[in-house]
Amino acid sequence: MRELSRAEVTDIPMTWPVVGHEVLGNGAVSDFVNDVVATPDGATMRRQYLLHPGAVGVIAWDDADRIAVVRQYRHPVGYQLVEPPAGLLDGDGETWLTAAKRELAEEVQLRAERWQVLVDLFTTPGANQESLRIYLATGLSPEPAPADFAAEHEEADMEVCWAARADVVDAVLAGRLQNPTMVSGVLALEVARLSGRLDQLRDAASDWPARTAWAAHNSSLAGRDGHSG
Repeated sequence: MRELSRAEVTDIPMTWPVVGHEVLGNGAVSDFVNDVVATPDGATMRRQYLLHPGAVGVIAWDDADRIAVVRQYRHPVGYQLVEPPAGLLDGDGETWLTAAKRELAEEVQLRAERWQVLVDLFTTPGANQESLRIYLATGLSPEPAPADFAAEHEEADMEVCWAARADVVDAVLAGRLQNPTMVSGVLALEVARLSGRLDQLRDAASDWPARTAWAAHNSSLAGRDGHSG
């Protein structure tokens, strides 16, 4: 087992050739697909996964050392989860940051003076195409929800709360909080805070390589629905 160099500790965009692509089911957010993929050894493999538009999340941290959270029902897992504000990248013409600002106003009625990137991740890379960017929002103040926003379904039953940062960290480490945006975001904040790197976090407008790869991959699949190799 060799040791990676510092430069090699990075994810690399890569797409093995897709020789068959079939949409097995369409959903409101995700499509379930079956791909036949050519492997480097000359064989093929089948992989089923969800296409996904991607999402953004916000760790909104105030001057009283609290984090803005919502308590939201999630039907697939059968839990009401404590989560940060978050939402899909499904708005026409929205930048990633604009989407995050919108979600912050819609879900917890806040705005922020300063935005930084905390962490980027793939939520379930073995089964889901979703990429997620989590922002740190500070310098918070009240902001009305957009006039055209109407909460529905699970969002209509959400409870908006403040939680002490230390309590959120303790709950994550104790296994009481399980939402990936919450877990990843608050632990990234804790690492940055304890290591004195808050001022070294990436700019809010930083490149997001996963989104470029997502666009290229989905473009290569366009027009191939129903084709099987």
